Amino acid sequence: MARRIDVTGAGGVRLAAWEFGDPPKTDRAPDPSTHPSALPSPPASGGADLPGVLLLHGLMGRASHWAPTARWLSARHRAVALDQRGHGRSDKPPRASYTREAYVEDAEAALEQLGLGPAVLIGHAMGALTAWQLAAKRPDLVRGLIICDMRASALGAASQQTWTEWFRAWPVPFATLADVRKWFGEDDPWVERPNPARGEFYAEVMAESPDGWRPVFDPEQMLRSRETWVYDAHWEELAQVRCPTLVVRGLDGELGRAEAQEMVRVLPDGQYAEVADAGHLVHYDQPEAWRTAIEPFLDTLRDA
Repeated sequence: MARRIDVTGAGGVRLAAWEFGDPPKTDRAPDPSTHPSALPSPPASGGADLPGVLLLHGLMGRASHWAPTARWLSARHRAVALDQRGHGRSDKPPRASYTREAYVEDAEAALEQLGLGPAVLIGHAMGALTAWQLAAKRPDLVRGLIICDMRASALGAASQQTWTEWFRAWPVPFATLADVRKWFGEDDPWVERPNPARGEFYAEVMAESPDGWRPVFDPEQMLRSRETWVYDAHWEELAQVRCPTLVVRGLDGELGRAEAQEMVRVLPDGQYAEVADAGHLVHYDQPEAWRTAIEPFLDTLRDA
């Protein structure tokens, strides 16, 4: 079960955080017809006896992509996944800031307002960049870090242009969710080979509209967000991370082995793991292998 807790992010943007696991008991019984997202928010101390974990999705993702990981974590942690600004159920104000600083401040606000810190941060892609930049900025809030398939090198103008062209190629609106799954899993010209998990991943970020299925995010906002970090390298912030850190890559993901191992070398306390038969969506593509890869690291943090 997941229940929604609203967080106020940078500039007053309302963010939806989702806590996984059994909710704390309340004085009144909830209406069984009430959707979990409308359940009363817990006090900041709820689950305070368990170590906190904050999960941060990547660009275009949403908190629900972390559901299998978060449910598994909730047996021994207070696991919260955040819909970042412009994503999922969080606000998407057109004039809001979509800079690196805003994303980092949002995650910082979530840790403080939910009483999660010092927490383990687990981030995928852009969410991983947010996680390590926050760990460098606020070491008091972060006791461990897991980086999932995110590069520290600059990706450059060619990468941004490719993403712009890719968004333009989407055949929106999609008539059905089956069409979404097929296009992203098989027909997308940027897909090297069929991948049903990729189709499911994108089906989760679609919502029905009068003319068909469209993404819950604004592609232009995604491009604006991406351009705030795609041209820069991020090695300096990585070197400032003092907590134990695990760098995880999919064998066929976007983070190459040589760069991943260099990231581990740069980190003051870095470790390395890779997941076979996984692409960029490591945690979503191969959930059991992903859990196997990160569990020993989490155990060392619990025993520390």
